[in-house]
Amino acid sequence: MLPDEARAELLDFEVTRELRGLGPSLAESVARHLVAAGMYLDEDPALALAHARAAAALASRIAAVREAVGLAAYHAGEFTTALAELRAARRIDGSPRHLAVMADAERGLGRPERALLLARDPGAAELGEESRIELLIVLSGARRDLGEPEAAVLLLQDEVAASGVQPWSLRLWYAYAEALLAAGRPADAARWFASVATVDDAQETDAADRAASLEEAEPGSPTEAGPSGEEPAS
Repeated sequence: MLPDEARAELLDFEVTRELRGLGPSLAESVARHLVAAGMYLDEDPALALAHARAAAALASRIAAVREAVGLAAYHAGEFTTALAELRAARRIDGSPRHLAVMADAERGLGRPERALLLARDPGAAELGEESRIELLIVLSGARRDLGEPEAAVLLLQDEVAASGVQPWSLRLWYAYAEALLAAGRPADAARWFASVATVDDAQETDAADRAASLEEAEPGSPTEAGPSGEEPAS
């Protein structure tokens, strides 16, 4: 059942334009299901997936609809479905924008080696900066999955060396800290978890707790420079 607040006019304009060929009544139903899928994506991914599938039952040839099913399936942990639907969306519109999600779905299926293959996808060169960073984060995780933590560190170290705080810094620095920890560098990991905590105003992560825990375990250990380029205070 569609919630009253899932109004068609809330749908992204570009997606609305994709639906124009369906006819007004059908387009409105699809749009409302897509809006509902977006509303529930984080709090109830199973319900989001149900709405996305309802939209797909009405308009399966529209890229945005297949994309919605893929993303909802990913959030619901249905990784096989996520991959199938995101590939279908890409066949329709040609966009590589969800390569990172596809790679992470491969990890979720226990196939990190397949995740790494997506780095060679021709579409990877077309990604915007944020999408490119997201893909690198996933690939770093795949290296850790394979027991290659040093390679995981190398994948990210040039990116974290860049100056300035970006919208993706929280995820990037957290992933770098995880890679450092896996590589047996807890003091450096603590520094980067602490850096995450400085930009995590909404407390979306446990970075502050992890930094404190590592610092307690390694008191007085030297650490590498953080994102500001400054050495830790003595």
